[in-house]
Amino acid sequence: MRRIAGIVLAVLLIGGVVAAVVAGREHGDKGTATKTVHIVIGSEKAEFFADPDVVKALAAKGYTVQAETSGSWAMEGLDLKGYDVAFPSSQAPAAELAAKYKVRGTLPRPFYSPLVVVAHRGAAEVLAGNGLATLDAKNRGTLRMAAYLDAARHDRTWQQLKGAAKYGELTGTLYISSTDPETSNSGALYLAAASYVADGGRVVSSDADIARTAPLLHKLVSVQGAQQSSSDANFRDFVSGAGNPLVLVYESQVASLLGQQRDPGDLVVLYPDTTVNSDHTVVPLTENGRGLAELLGTDPVLRKLAVRHGFRPQGDTAEFTAAAAGHTAYLKQQLTGVRQAPVPTSKVLHELARRARG
Repeated sequence: MRRIAGIVLAVLLIGGVVAAVVAGREHGDKGTATKTVHIVIGSEKAEFFADPDVVKALAAKGYTVQAETSGSWAMEGLDLKGYDVAFPSSQAPAAELAAKYKVRGTLPRPFYSPLVVVAHRGAAEVLAGNGLATLDAKNRGTLRMAAYLDAARHDRTWQQLKGAAKYGELTGTLYISSTDPETSNSGALYLAAASYVADGGRVVSSDADIARTAPLLHKLVSVQGAQQSSSDANFRDFVSGAGNPLVLVYESQVASLLGQQRDPGDLVVLYPDTTVNSDHTVVPLTENGRGLAELLGTDPVLRKLAVRHGFRPQGDTAEFTAAAAGHTAYLKQQLTGVRQAPVPTSKVLHELARRARG
């Protein structure tokens, strides 16, 4: 009897373990990711997707994201077979990718960021003293795009600006460092804003428009010499004290730096009075990609984390405004007084970039 009872007990114990494993699989931890999604992104979103809190939030919804970086415009030349999502930094390259891979329907745009110019305080004060900028807070101001482009058109140097002599680093031709417009989104959007201002507030659309604006755009780019392919690299160089005193970056990069309580040094943020918003646009290539795209725009946890990384979520300015409240010395909560330049078609922008690079 004891032997039979022992056998029965053993069977019950084994059955209980098996039942527990099956139950664990059926009703297991909802934080366990079940879908691996391969995506290619602009470099400015790398820190967002690498954030452990973002990884955890995605896992809670059943996703593991494996991200690789690329210049937004360079994505057109990649073979995206095997990828679930392409996530460039604006609508134009996203539209090209959607056409190439026959993706139909509205492309999700979960968040955006305006382009800004970061300057060291000495450079910002010199620009303000010469009518090229205005300062409305200790570390925040406005770049007067028409005045700046006029200075670029006439090859003005820092030495020609009053007040520059006391800053040893302000020498040579006055220019803004930007990324390669043929491969990088921020560089291409810089040309979009500059061409709009240079053409009297009109969107460049014809061959005549291109011919009229191309010489100035070539000056803006050729004076820089070799350009980075990533705005992330440009911003890191600036923060470390290297490189040019004026650098075009995304507002999100500055907001993220401030949110991490890192020392910004003598950084001044200049919002161009005419700029372009970088609308981060998702191109879902698979069903899993579509699920991730929807999640990025609607999940409240992920939206909050996007704000933490400096992005402005679409459809609700209050989220960013609240987060930026502690950094108003640097950031504009509302983009009042900042004019949005429409972006030329992809074909025109490619041609402007080609001519600018020369």
